[in-house]
Amino acid sequence: MRWGVVTFPGSLDDRDVLYALREVMGQDAVSLWHKDERLYGAECVVLPGGFSYGDYLRCGALARFAPIMNSVARLAAEGGVVLGICNGFQVLCEARLLPGALTRNRSLSFICERVTLRVENASTPLTRLLSPGELIRLPIKHGEGLYVAPEQELRRIEERGQVLLRYVDADGGLSAQANPNGSMNAIAAVANESFNVFGLMPHPEHAVEACLGGTHGLKLFGSLLQGA
Repeated sequence: MRWGVVTFPGSLDDRDVLYALREVMGQDAVSLWHKDERLYGAECVVLPGGFSYGDYLRCGALARFAPIMNSVARLAAEGGVVLGICNGFQVLCEARLLPGALTRNRSLSFICERVTLRVENASTPLTRLLSPGELIRLPIKHGEGLYVAPEQELRRIEERGQVLLRYVDADGGLSAQANPNGSMNAIAAVANESFNVFGLMPHPEHAVEACLGGTHGLKLFGSLLQGA
């Protein structure tokens, strides 16, 4: 599988994703510039975290108009895999490739911590190496991670199993204290209806080596590889 990692002006974690894919997992991964109009053979495209275009207007609102996004949308429509991490999740929501939106954290402050997540759907390309109800630990770092959606849309994505990960406490239970940004239904990751476009606020690329605090991120990247 060939991976493509997009760099927007203001991206921060593009190199971290490339490091995780190339150095840790031994994958073929190319860097894609926001002005590129083709994907150079990438079968899975990752939109990384950061502050694309300075997060002016709304997070991801300007990045959705980047030339590369036309190719990303075509890849998604053709069944290719697209993964948005943090700011990348925001971009995919703005581009309407994923349902809902990400807004200011409940605390109105930036959050940087490691969180516990419960696997809600383990039968998707992003979660197939995990088990239903399994708990994993990943870092988050964002100021706009509160997931929202209209009640009717929220009900639909829950019924279809599009919610992949939820913020929970160490025992796997839901609570306001375990929901760091106040996301509706404690949602941390979602998929589109076709289950080939994924968005998550936690950062799997920062959890691929034990020396960095854990390797649960490898299960998510590895899940995508298993279906390649």
